[in-house]
Amino acid sequence: MAAPSTDGWGRTLALIAILAGDGIGPEVTHEARRVLEALGFDLTFETGLVGGAAYRKTSHPLPPETLALAKRADAILFGAVGDPDMDGLERSVRPEQAILGLRKELALFANIRPATMLPGLEDSSALRPEIARAIDMVIVRELTGDVYFGDKSRGFSTTGLREAHDMMRYDEVEIARIVRVGFEMAARRNRMLTSVDKANVLETSQLWREIVNEIARDYA
Repeated sequence: MAAPSTDGWGRTLALIAILAGDGIGPEVTHEARRVLEALGFDLTFETGLVGGAAYRKTSHPLPPETLALAKRADAILFGAVGDPDMDGLERSVRPEQAILGLRKELALFANIRPATMLPGLEDSSALRPEIARAIDMVIVRELTGDVYFGDKSRGFSTTGLREAHDMMRYDEVEIARIVRVGFEMAARRNRMLTSVDKANVLETSQLWREIVNEIARDYA
């Protein structure tokens, strides 16, 4: 990623790539940009086509120009992708391939999802208020492996039934890097980490658990 540019006074200008995409994406990113501008930071903005909006103009959900912008940017403000009118397209050019392409090309393997209960909303939760009030966790989800990126196929069984296959695969490097993100985050928070797998059934989860237990030795 390129180093941030500076203005005439030597101040850093952060480049934000706005990829509004489809559906509600343009409306959401428009309002989010207004918030960023109101904060008074030295930011510059560039927009790029992505998803179904990009396909309509370029015949691809992630045009080279958009990918180049994403690689130059300091951050990406992403709206949404998806268009029911394009569900019949070849999988490689469907709108959803844009977000998968960004994940792969930018190595965005860690999805960080904090979850906490805002004061005053305890009674709106399906949990008892005393439990809801204590919610404070971060979910770390792996994004560039598993069935999303495994080989896929469609065909017919030996009895003539339509069938589909999605290959789930992980290697130890893919697992280790996301696990370390989790451990490092836990070390800065409450020093507790829970790994969720299906090791009693899946070979990929057995490998996942092995790698987690090996790395756990580095984090007392």
